[in-house]
Amino acid sequence: MHSCAGMLAKEGITTNAIAPAPIETDMIKGNSAITPERIPIGRFGQPNEVAAIAVMLAINGNITGQTINVNGGWYMS
Repeated sequence: MHSCAGMLAKEGITTNAIAPAPIETDMIKGNSAITPERIPIGRFGQPNEVAAIAVMLAINGNITGQTINVNGGWYMS
């Protein structure tokens, strides 16, 4: 991704990634092995929280080459 971000930045194209942890969906609710207690903030993420990051990246032309972790602290970089 960093390679693409560097090459495409000259064309005004930003390249980023969103890396969500468990998001509260039917798929997660049906898996008893995944519990919110394993996440530092103590809850699953919400779909609108991931969507807000997507919108932010779409309107901000000064962020490129980044991976945004939307995971409640499950993985900290």
